Amino acid sequence: MNELLAQVIDAHGGMNRWNRYEKVEATIVSGGGLFPLKGVVHDANPNRMTVWLHEERSSVFPYGAADQRTKFTPERIAIEKLDGSVVAERRDARDSFAGHQMNTAWDALHRAYFIGEALWTYLTTPFLLAMDGVAVEETELWSEGEEAWRVLRAHFPGLIETHSLIQDFFFDESLTVRRHDYSVNIAGGLAAAQLTSDHAVANGIHLPTKRRAYARGPTRRPISEMLMVWIDISEVSFS
Repeated sequence: MNELLAQVIDAHGGMNRWNRYEKVEATIVSGGGLFPLKGVVHDANPNRMTVWLHEERSSVFPYGAADQRTKFTPERIAIEKLDGSVVAERRDARDSFAGHQMNTAWDALHRAYFIGEALWTYLTTPFLLAMDGVAVEETELWSEGEEAWRVLRAHFPGLIETHSLIQDFFFDESLTVRRHDYSVNIAGGLAAAQLTSDHAVANGIHLPTKRRAYARGPTRRPISEMLMVWIDISEVSFS
């Protein structure tokens, strides 16, 4: 394992502890400018997110109605009733984003797919960087005010559904994750800089509880006037 990644994982609770858990559940509240651009009504109420840690699978409840939830895997996105009956589904869902730009409208399944792959990525960071097929390298230091943040560049295999195949993760002097850069390929390749803060500990695992994703400018700085997605996370439990 990359030396910096090993240190980062230890700082976030350690691989042995992580491997004892199967999933994480959290309450999320989110919003931002992306959703109006996509022409979707975004639920500003708290939702319960479940993410599996060692396979790419997630679910959010409720979704669209009080008795509905989503089921996301790389092969399928679905909206289901709580009894398991299917309301809507789409296989090979990434193909449905072909040709999309920033203002291309989304339907309920597009939005469900975005939530599923995004929250799976966020709630498994930084441990997902040690998954099979993910290659990481340390790149140049990043100057943030008077601080120097270390950066891991991750190269994801195509089998993992995530924002983009190349993503950067920034860590402060305590090796806490402070920023996450990526391109949103399913939204026309939007370059994003996501700032993370208000770190907490749940069942021994360290994670940020506030995420703010801004459009990223040509100098790699976030554009403060373009807050695309914000997420507040609470009531986190690993089991």
